[in-house]
Amino acid sequence: MAKKIFTVGELNNYIKQIFDNDRTLVEVFVKGELSNYKTYPSGHHYFSMKDADGALKCVMFKGSAMKLRFKPKDGMSVVAYGRVSVYPKDGAYQLYVNDITPDGIGDLYMAYEQLKEKLLKEGLFDELYKKPLPRFPKKIAIITSPVGAAVQDIIRILGSRWALTEVIVIPVRVQGDEAPDEIAEAINYANKNNVADLLITGRGGGSIEDLWAFNDERVARAIFASEIPVISAVGHEPDVTIADFVADVRAATPSNAAEIAVPDMLEVYGWLQSVDIRLRQALTFGLKVNRQRINELSEKRVFSSSGIYVEDKRMQVDLFSEKLSSLAKHKILVNRERFAALAAGLDAMSPLKVLGRGYSIAQLKNGTVIKSKNDVKNGDEITVKLQKDEIECIVV
Repeated sequence: MAKKIFTVGELNNYIKQIFDNDRTLVEVFVKGELSNYKTYPSGHHYFSMKDADGALKCVMFKGSAMKLRFKPKDGMSVVAYGRVSVYPKDGAYQLYVNDITPDGIGDLYMAYEQLKEKLLKEGLFDELYKKPLPRFPKKIAIITSPVGAAVQDIIRILGSRWALTEVIVIPVRVQGDEAPDEIAEAINYANKNNVADLLITGRGGGSIEDLWAFNDERVARAIFASEIPVISAVGHEPDVTIADFVADVRAATPSNAAEIAVPDMLEVYGWLQSVDIRLRQALTFGLKVNRQRINELSEKRVFSSSGIYVEDKRMQVDLFSEKLSSLAKHKILVNRERFAALAAGLDAMSPLKVLGRGYSIAQLKNGTVIKSKNDVKNGDEITVKLQKDEIECIVV
């Protein structure tokens, strides 16, 4: 019997049929470590799974990859679900992956931790960006499901605590694939139209799947970008979502959000009463102190005997005037004595005093004083100054 000769393509397709008809390979779970993970512009994911004993090529098409709730990374231990088949073009078999689950941890939790780490590094959780809540909000917008128990609890508590606040409900879905977009769009709408001065967004409790809309990156970024302060009220006390980290204030429950949003009217009334009492006490005390001061002043001499007070002040003025006059006279006397001493000194140094004692001063015609015989020559005309007269002379 002659042996069949296959072309390469025929053999590859034959092997592919064997793989495709094998019940084990059609639906298989494979555990391993991700390696060389790449996402192509087409949206398809190509990677390898490996362990200590071998490696397996894998491909995950765009449709399946879009359903992933976390971002696969090299070195991550996962369990992949899919089918094993042959790609006839190169004759290599590979795992066509439909879903990937982190090994030992849920994919939702993995996605939660990845997004949390990403936004934390970007600073979306920083206290620096937290906005203060208005003390007495005039309008509050609640972004949640209009039919849930959460919205009813919030409205009831807001009304009982502070009835002066206007409450607006912006209805959105809080569960399902459409929920994140609706919540983010509602937050953006509230800011764009300035519908309130405080936002509350959230829902009642549930599983991690039920609360997942508030772990979505679109919702987180909308809350962060909101210029209106946001209170996140998702689930019950133990439930913590990404929205809680980004919001300006996190409430443990929707009911708690209402308690945080507005003051208690009874507490405010009590505070106003205490302020009124303190003001009255302060006013009474002030009046008492001022009355005592007026009484003390009224007993002073200036008010009881104004004429005597004026006479005393006049006597003080006279005494001060006398002292000033005495000081002025003394100052003038001292200055006169000093002037006389200075004048005597100047007089003693005067050349006229020297001439009065019989001395004379010989000068040339230009006024130069003759100090030596070398200053003149025969025939020079000089002037000799005496105390009262001058003598015109010729040098011989």
